[in-house]
Amino acid sequence: MSDSNSEHRIQNSEYSPMDSAVRRPRADLRKTQNSAHPPTLLRFRRPLIILAHIVIFAVSLMLSFLLANNMQFKRSWFVEQYPLLLMFFIIIKLVVFASFNQYRGWWRYVSISDLTGITGASVLSTLIIVVLWYAVVLNVGPVRRHLQNIADTAQGIFILDMFATVLLLAGLRMVIRLYYEEFRTAEAGRLKRFLIVGAGDAGEELLRAILHKPVVEYEVIGFIDDDPLKQGFNIHGIPVLGTVEQLSGICKERNIEEIAIAMPSATHQHLRRVIQVCEGAKVRFRTVPSITDIASGKFRVSQIRDIDINDLLGREAVQLDLDLIEAFVKDKTILVTGAGGSIGSEMCRQMCNFNPKLLLLIEQAENPLFDIERELHSRFPQVPIEAIICNITDRIRVEEIFEKYKPQVVIHAAAHKHVPLMELNPRESIKNNIVGTQTVANASDNYGTTNFVMISTDKAVNPTSLMGSSKRIAEMYIQDLNRTSKTHFVTVRFGNVLDSNGSVVPIFRKQIAHGGPVTVTHPEMKRYFMTIPEASQLVLQAATMGKGGEIFVLDMGEPVKIVDLARELITLSGFRPGEDIEISFTGSRPGEKLFEELSIKGEDMQPTRHPKIGIWKNIPMDRDKLCAGINELVTLAKTRNTAKSQLTQKIKELVPEYLSVNNKSAEI
Repeated sequence: MSDSNSEHRIQNSEYSPMDSAVRRPRADLRKTQNSAHPPTLLRFRRPLIILAHIVIFAVSLMLSFLLANNMQFKRSWFVEQYPLLLMFFIIIKLVVFASFNQYRGWWRYVSISDLTGITGASVLSTLIIVVLWYAVVLNVGPVRRHLQNIADTAQGIFILDMFATVLLLAGLRMVIRLYYEEFRTAEAGRLKRFLIVGAGDAGEELLRAILHKPVVEYEVIGFIDDDPLKQGFNIHGIPVLGTVEQLSGICKERNIEEIAIAMPSATHQHLRRVIQVCEGAKVRFRTVPSITDIASGKFRVSQIRDIDINDLLGREAVQLDLDLIEAFVKDKTILVTGAGGSIGSEMCRQMCNFNPKLLLLIEQAENPLFDIERELHSRFPQVPIEAIICNITDRIRVEEIFEKYKPQVVIHAAAHKHVPLMELNPRESIKNNIVGTQTVANASDNYGTTNFVMISTDKAVNPTSLMGSSKRIAEMYIQDLNRTSKTHFVTVRFGNVLDSNGSVVPIFRKQIAHGGPVTVTHPEMKRYFMTIPEASQLVLQAATMGKGGEIFVLDMGEPVKIVDLARELITLSGFRPGEDIEISFTGSRPGEKLFEELSIKGEDMQPTRHPKIGIWKNIPMDRDKLCAGINELVTLAKTRNTAKSQLTQKIKELVPEYLSVNNKSAEI
C-alpha cells in the first residue's frame, strides 16, 4: 500500500563544504597519522609566543628611544637605564597582554579582532605605565636619579612605544599569516580550471577562500558577469571575461572544468539559464549557499556544493501558518497510511516538528517501514511512534488498529501510483486505491476520527488511466461520506514530486551513470513538479483549512518538458546531450497523457486565503448511484478473468470524463 515513490532524500541543508573537497597531500596525512606526539614547536608554542612578545617589547622600547632622540644612540643610556626601564615595561605589558588573551591565538589565522586586541592591550599597558611612572617611580629617590636623563623625554618614549608595539606585533602576525597563505600552499595534483559566475561580493569572497587554502585545488581562470561596467576589470588579479551568454564559448576556449555560480540570491530561472547556455560544454556545476543560509550564519560562501535538479525546478519557500498547523497536529494521535513512501514519510517528518501525542506508521512494505521508523526515532526521540504492518484493504486489521488507538487525524497517502503498471494490473488499482480508501475512510467515520486527509493526484483530472480514474472515484467516495459523517474529509491534489523512486529523475540518473541513452517517451511530454517537502507542507496547510468535503488543489507552477529535464540532468552530470549521452524517444506508455491538467485558476476553482492552494468546485454524484457503481466495480475487480474492457466501461459510468488511451498492452 506504500506510495510507489521513493523515500524522501533529506534536503535540510546538506551542503558539502569546499574544505572537505580539498585534501592535504597523502604524505602529510601519513605523517600526521603516524605521529604519536605533536611537533616540538607546538608543544612549546605558548612559551615561544611569550618569548616573541618579550623580544617585541624590547625592540619597540629601543626603537622608541631612538625616535625620541633623533636616532642618536647613547651607549650610557643603553647600559645603565635601558635594562631597568625594560624590566618595568615587560612586567606590566606581560600581565596586561595576558589579560587580553594575546598568548592563545593562532597567528596563521590572524584577523581584525586580533589587531583590536593588540591595540587595546597596548593602550591599557601604556596608561598603566604612565600612571605608575609619575605616581610612583619618579617619587623614589634612587630610581629618579638613575632615570633622570630620560625624565624629560619619557612622555614621547611612552607614546612612541605604544605605537611601535602595535605595529611590530601586528606586523609579526601578518608575516606569519602571509607565510602560510602565500608560501606554504601545496597543489593537490593537477589544478582544475575554475570559472566563477558572479563578480559581486559572493564571487570575491569565494575567490579569496580559494586563494587562501593551504592546499590549492583550483586554478581560477576568470569571472563571468552580466554587468557591463565590470567587463575587463580584475578582482585580485583575476579578469572578468564576459557575460553569461558568452559562457559556453569561454568554457570551450579556455578548457574550463568546473563552474561555480556565486550568486546567493539567484532565482531558479537564473540557474537554469546558466545550465542551458552551457549545454554543449563538458563542465561540472557548483553553487554557493542561498542568501538566507549565509545570512543565518549556517553556511559560508566558501562552502560550495554541486547544483542539484531541485535547484533548477524548485520554487520559492512556502509560507505557512505554523500556529494553525501546530494546533492541528500537537498532542494528537495521528495515523499515516503509506508511511514508508515518499509523501507518507515526509508527512511524518513534517508533523514530528509539531510534537504529536502519538504517530502511527501504517505500511505494507516492511523495509521502508523499518527505515522510516529508525529515522524518526533518531531525529525526533521525543515523539512516541508505533510502526504497524498493515494492508489497508484488510478491513479486520484496519478496524483493529482504529479500535485500539482511536486516531484523531488520518493522513491517507497509501496508493498505487504507477500509471503503466496499473494499466497492466487494473484489478489491483481498483482494490488498493478504491477499496483501500473505503476501508480506511469507513474506519475513520466509525471510530470518531476528527480529520481525514486523502492525498490525490493531478492524474485524477480528466483521467486517461486506470490509476487516475481510481483516485478520482476514491475522491468521490470520501466527499460523499463527508456529507453524513462527523469526520471532516478533505482531498489534496498535486502533481509529480521531484527525485522520488519511479519518477523520471532517478531513472535518468541511472541511465546517465550507465552511459545512456536517456529514454523519454515523447518530445512534447510535460509534467508538473514539486519538491516533496513543499508538497507535504502544503498538504498540512490545506488540512487546517478544510471544513469537510473540499478537494484542495496545490499550485504546481509551470509544467516542465521532460526532454528539457533530461538535457539539464545530462549537462549537470558533466556530459553533452546528444554527444556524450544520447536521448532517445520510446513512445507514450499505456495510460499516459502528453500533459496533465492541474491549475488553481479558472471558473471551476475557488481561491483560498493561501495563494498556493485552491478548491475545486464540482457537483457531487447521487449517493445511491455512486455506491451502487462502486460496489459493481469492486465485484468485477474481485471476479476472475474479468476483462479490462468491462472494468473501463463501469469506470466510465462513474467518471464520464474518463477517456482510456493507448491501452494495447496485456492485462492481469
